Amino acid sequence: MVKFNNAHSNMVAQQVRPGDVLDARVLAAMTAIPREGFVDTDIAPLAYADTQLPIGCGQTMLSPIQEGRFLQALNLQSHETVMELGTGSGYFTALLAQLAGRVVSVEFFAELSELASQRLDQQGIENVSLQVGDASKSWSLPDRIDAIVMTAAYVSVPEHYLHQLKVGGRLLAVTGKAPAMSVQLIQRVSEWDWQTESLFETVIPAVINAEPKTEFKF
Repeated sequence: MVKFNNAHSNMVAQQVRPGDVLDARVLAAMTAIPREGFVDTDIAPLAYADTQLPIGCGQTMLSPIQEGRFLQALNLQSHETVMELGTGSGYFTALLAQLAGRVVSVEFFAELSELASQRLDQQGIENVSLQVGDASKSWSLPDRIDAIVMTAAYVSVPEHYLHQLKVGGRLLAVTGKAPAMSVQLIQRVSEWDWQTESLFETVIPAVINAEPKTEFKF
């Protein structure tokens, strides 16, 4: 993987940092994890391109700038537990694992979860719990959690996940319908109060089983 070193460093210095990602911990995590190790070998030369890449099962991985901006907004701390909805390739999961104390990641497709497990093992990442199932509306956790990040879009965030947050916890999600989607950071400020901040606009695929309903006009 030595041949990708220049592309890797250029991704961080020439794409992610100029994309308003200035958090030193996020940049360090993206420097530490080789992105080409989380895609199929036939598209490895595109691993560091500023684009969403196919990962199988009709799914894609976020672009490097999207990943960096999501991580910066979450502001994860080393003692925290974060839940990821949509394991995908496992690359974003690996970045979360660099920044948080523990990661719980749920994937709809068992095939993708197994591939992600193998790739995380190859990188020596051990603070991740991978689970498989449909988390489009809810997912049971034994305790409230510090942070939740959704790697596919919702029309609106299911209320279940807002109640899974600790007071002071935050949830990052892309909401809306293409072409007008907004990245929102929702923080639980008290037992019955949440504050929402719209950060920037982007477009990513919808969560499986939470896709926007088709509107028919007659």
